[in-house]
Amino acid sequence: MEIWRLPISASQRGKLISAGYTSLSSLSSISSSDLARELKVSESEAMNILKVASHSRGSETSNASCSIVEGAQSAWDMLHDEESLMHITTSSADLDNILGGGIHCKEVTEIGWSSLSLIVNSVLKYKLTTAFGSESIIFMLIGGVPGIGKTQLGIQIAVNVQIPNDFGGLGGKAIYIDTEGSFMVERAFQIAEACIEDMSEYNRFLRKDFQECKIKMLPQDILENIFYFRICSYTEQIALINYLDKFLSEHKDVDMSLWSQVKVIVVDSVTFHFRQDFDDMALRTRVLSGMALKLMNLAKRFSLAVILLNQVTTKHTEASFQLALALGDSWSHTCTNRIVLYWNGNERYAYIDKSPSLRSASAAYSVTARGIRNSSSSCKRIKMM
Repeated sequence: MEIWRLPISASQRGKLISAGYTSLSSLSSISSSDLARELKVSESEAMNILKVASHSRGSETSNASCSIVEGAQSAWDMLHDEESLMHITTSSADLDNILGGGIHCKEVTEIGWSSLSLIVNSVLKYKLTTAFGSESIIFMLIGGVPGIGKTQLGIQIAVNVQIPNDFGGLGGKAIYIDTEGSFMVERAFQIAEACIEDMSEYNRFLRKDFQECKIKMLPQDILENIFYFRICSYTEQIALINYLDKFLSEHKDVDMSLWSQVKVIVVDSVTFHFRQDFDDMALRTRVLSGMALKLMNLAKRFSLAVILLNQVTTKHTEASFQLALALGDSWSHTCTNRIVLYWNGNERYAYIDKSPSLRSASAAYSVTARGIRNSSSSCKRIKMM
C-alpha cells in the first residue's frame, strides 16, 4: 500500500511523502522518536501514524499472500512474453539497431549525457560486464550535454509511441513529466507532422501494389495524446509518481483491460530537483529508491516503457576524471540499462553504457528539423530552435 492511501490526515500524509516515506515498507524499521523528529510532530502523533501503518501493512500482507501465488509465472511464459513485447522506434534505424529494435515496453530506460572527453576516458577505463537473462523490468538511463538532443529524443518517443499497429507501432499515448521546463510544444508539432509524413511514405512504398490504407491521424491528434505535467519541486515530482497508478488505471485500453492506453512515461529530467533541493543525502537516497520502485511496478503492471532522462557529471578518482551519473552511485544501481549521449566532433553518438541483454555499442544519430534521424556527414552542431 502507498502512503497516500493511509487513513490519516492529509497534512500527515504530506509530511511523510516530503520526508521520503512513500510506501508502508519504508516505515517498517523506524522508531516513533526518529519519525517524530523527521516529521517535526509529537512522539504520540508519530506512534499513532506507525500504528495505523502497521495495521494496514498486516491487512495488506494477508490479502496479498494468495495473489502472489496466483500470479506465479513459468520461465517459459516469461520468455514468450519478452519475445512478444513491442518496441518504440526512435526514428533512427542505427539507434534502434543497438537497442535491439527500439525502446522496450515493460522496461525503464535511463538516458544520460556527457562531453566527448568524459566519454572517451570512461569508455577506455570502464569495463562493462553483460549478463544475459530474462528480466521483465529494466531501467535504462539516457542523457548528455546541452544541445545533445535528449529532450528532442524524449519528444520523439512520445510521438512515435502513437504510431498505429498497422504501421508497426503501439498505437498508445504518452505521459511527459517536465521538471526543467524544456518541453517545446511547437517542436512536438513539427515532429508529429514529420511522423505522419513518414507513415504516408511508408504506406505508399509498402502497399504500392495494393490499395493504400488511409492515414487518419493529424498532428493535433498526436499532441492531444501527450499528457504533459510541469513539475516545479521534488515534492510535486513524488506526488505525481504516486498519482500515476490512478491516472493509468483511469486510461485503460479497451482491447486490453489489464493494460493502459498510455504506453510510455518520459521524465525530463529525473535528477533536476533532487540535485538542487537536497542536503540530506540519506533522505535523498530513500526518496529516490521509493520512486524507482514505483516506476518499475508501473512498467510491469501496465506493460509500458519508462524513459528517465538524467544528467552526467565528472567524478575525480585515482588522479583522473571519470564519467559519473548525477545523484550518485546508489541511484546508478537502480537502472538496468543506461544510454549515454555525447558529441564526437560534429556528430552526436549514443553509447550503451550498461545493459544485461544488450551488448556495449555506439551509434551516430542526428537531430534534424524532422526529429531524430540517422546520422549524415552533413550534420552540423547547431541549435535546432
